Amino acid sequence: MKFSTNCFRIFLLSVFSVAVVAASLFFTCSAFAGRSNSLLDISRDGKLLACSNRDSGTVTIVDLATHQVLREIAVGRHPEGVSFVGASKTLAVAVYDDDLVILLDSLTGKITNRIDVFDEPYGVVSNKQGSKIYVTLDYPGEVIEIETVQATVQRRFPAGRFIRGIALSSDNSYLLVTEYHSGEVKKIDLGSGQIVDRWAGGSQDNLSRQITIHPFREKAYLPHIRSRVTVAHGAGSIFPLVSVIDTQAGVGKRKMRIPLDSFIGTRVTSNPWEVEVSPDGKTLYIVFAGTDDLFICNVLDDNYRELTPRSAIGLGHNPRAVKAAPDGRTFYVYNALDFHVVAYDTTSLELKKKIPVTKSPLDRQILLGKILFYSARQPMSGRRWISCASCHPDGQADGKTWHNPEGLRNTQSLAGMAWTHPIHWSADRDEVQDFEKTIRGPLMQGRGLVRGKINPSLGKPNKELSEALDALAAYSNSHEWTMSPHSKTGLSDSAKRGRELFFSPKTACSSCHSGPFYTDSNPVSKKIIRHDVGTAKWDETEKMGPAYDTPTLLGVYRTAPYLHHGLANNLQEVLTTYNPDDQHGRTSHLSAREISDLVEFLKSLPYEDPVPSAEKMGLIKVKN
Repeated sequence: MKFSTNCFRIFLLSVFSVAVVAASLFFTCSAFAGRSNSLLDISRDGKLLACSNRDSGTVTIVDLATHQVLREIAVGRHPEGVSFVGASKTLAVAVYDDDLVILLDSLTGKITNRIDVFDEPYGVVSNKQGSKIYVTLDYPGEVIEIETVQATVQRRFPAGRFIRGIALSSDNSYLLVTEYHSGEVKKIDLGSGQIVDRWAGGSQDNLSRQITIHPFREKAYLPHIRSRVTVAHGAGSIFPLVSVIDTQAGVGKRKMRIPLDSFIGTRVTSNPWEVEVSPDGKTLYIVFAGTDDLFICNVLDDNYRELTPRSAIGLGHNPRAVKAAPDGRTFYVYNALDFHVVAYDTTSLELKKKIPVTKSPLDRQILLGKILFYSARQPMSGRRWISCASCHPDGQADGKTWHNPEGLRNTQSLAGMAWTHPIHWSADRDEVQDFEKTIRGPLMQGRGLVRGKINPSLGKPNKELSEALDALAAYSNSHEWTMSPHSKTGLSDSAKRGRELFFSPKTACSSCHSGPFYTDSNPVSKKIIRHDVGTAKWDETEKMGPAYDTPTLLGVYRTAPYLHHGLANNLQEVLTTYNPDDQHGRTSHLSAREISDLVEFLKSLPYEDPVPSAEKMGLIKVKN
């Protein structure tokens, strides 16, 4: 049978139209069946947006037809990931500091289930059917599978150290998860529950908190930074990257790092927080929480360049999330310290709507200080590569040991810092305001927050020289500890035996790690106390030792590596390998069981709130 020319054209047009519709459906279904962890999520039908408000302890639900807030629901301390469960309007929320995964009805705001988990739930994704959700536990570094009908934990998958990012494949067959401090990505087969593939992070990769999977290519995208610990200079220590991962075993380059500090001309960016791939797979969005930028990139199917720049736009304060609508016409950005979500047209990049999602729960001073803490722009940073949050995100440590001019220095957590001054391993600063020197120095190269000269560290106070500097100090001193997950049900028998050892003359641990904060440093006494515990000999670059400040032991269970040089990988090594001469407490004569008991006690700290005891002893100082 012969076709006329017109009939043939009609036939081709019909085939082409069907193909386009089928491809469009394929892209949309693929893109939004497999989820990636985020502070934002959009329901499968595109009608509702959920936003996790970390500072407020709430989740906000937005009607995307009207861009109006429907409700704000209190969920607990520091919620992180949110995910709609399957095609439903049920929302799963990872409440980081309360160790809870919450299920709530986004249409009514009612919390339907609270699921206790071991510690620090961060990322959450849902399978296509909505029957299961998967949650990363930052500590102890595992993934849990929760059955949603019964709201019970079904399986646990040990996945490494400090697991945050998580993404689910579109066929629900595997998970990709990220190690926060190393940038390593692991593939967990959901049939066997085993790690079946891994993509190693570089020795300098860091802060890998999120990952997303391409809707139909076998690629995943990982935002993170590169921490060059051997360089104490603002133009060479911190770099922003996106790593592109080949998810098919043994194919391609496996892992390709794309530097982003000069990706679009000379526009330097810092602290990439989240990425998102558009439903058609052609566009990648990247938000930078340090420089308040967004990059829009072309996604190439070439297995070579992978990404090319398209454009960039400036955002509000501290953008932490980006999410594309299922129809591909709009993308949404969460400016976390402006407390609003902004909607942009994907074609024109014009701002369509600004949606306030919560009121700031922070007072004026703390809010200003937090904005400065996260900023990699002037007056904090001259070269735009680095902010305070590049090493201390949300007050936590970055897990790295830096080769500073004074020697090796393991990054410390800011938790409880207000009550454990002086600051630094060398106790060379007695107030946060002394960090004006760092802001102006080679590391940050900022203009600074004080006009004119500043006083030397440990000299006259720099407090009250600048409203902005005092605000930065107030925020930095606002971080507190959470209770140890190892003592949720009370001290174990082993920890009780360890406590007796800790406070006994047999070890003399409490002679330095004393009081409710387990340190002999406090801001009330104004005394600078340092101890030579024999650790300086392992660092040939040391300039200020051999005596160091006594760090608090509260929260020590999650702050490895240990000691000022960061050479001790665990608490056992602190008590044995790096204490051969009993300078750091008397431990060489302890049995293996006694060492184990002592470690169990240390892991249990804090097992009670230290503040009431500190108040009675006069150790509490106002946190500014």
